Amino acid sequence: MSSAPPRILCVGTHHKTGTVWMRRVWRLIGEALDIPFVPVHNPAKWDKIPAAGRVIVVNWASAFAPDLFEQPDARFLHIIRDPRDVLLSGARYHENSPGRQERFLHGPRDDLGGKSYQQHLQALPTQEAKLDFEMQNMHLQVVKEMLAWPYGHARAMDLRYEDLIEDHDCALFIGVLRFFGFDQAEIEVARQIYYDNSLFGGLSPDGGTGRTATHVSSGKAEQWPAKLPRHTAERYLERHGDDLIALGYERDTSWLARLAPVEETTSDDGDGLTAPQQSENVA
Repeated sequence: MSSAPPRILCVGTHHKTGTVWMRRVWRLIGEALDIPFVPVHNPAKWDKIPAAGRVIVVNWASAFAPDLFEQPDARFLHIIRDPRDVLLSGARYHENSPGRQERFLHGPRDDLGGKSYQQHLQALPTQEAKLDFEMQNMHLQVVKEMLAWPYGHARAMDLRYEDLIEDHDCALFIGVLRFFGFDQAEIEVARQIYYDNSLFGGLSPDGGTGRTATHVSSGKAEQWPAKLPRHTAERYLERHGDDLIALGYERDTSWLARLAPVEETTSDDGDGLTAPQQSENVA
């Protein structure tokens, strides 16, 4: 690895892999340490990155400009999540989200008979149908993004959402901060921000901050064995079985044996969530 000190601190997630969580944490870290926080959603607009001084650069599809990977002063944090849990979380969120932050959800589409993505999803009669629609649409894009990442890059740290939500002693996150070149005093400040804004810390029911995570219903890992309908899982295996292996979430295709029986539902999201603010998302 180049000896150039880290200057461009890149944070990349994917839809439903901890995006809202990381956005909050890194924005607050930037404010506390006087480091500009620069979202760059269009890879063609990397000229927004300051030419000098440390900067936190975020992209929520992990779509960083190729040239950035060649810069010796750039470091990357990349977070993925088990795609089966991404599917479940995405379908819930896209069906219930009340806001306009996800523009693709609300515009009328000719291929959906003039309905929006959300309206079409809401009109589907079963949870299995909703998951199948999600699997062939937004979820397919997310899986392609995760697979496109340059895994093993010398200046990138790849972490799993599943490990971060169990990072109770903040050891993983401290490793990220050191990788990004933070000194010990900065690490203490940033670690506290991370803890205070995590489900295992300040946002837990007994975290003591008086705040709640309004965008979260469950941050648990590996929800899919209990919540993925068998027919959906079988289609998922056919479409993405090799992708799960490529991403390191499975070694083979025998994971259907770990499914628990799931009753088919017709009206809610299959886990008792009804209020939009309860849709799962540390993501």
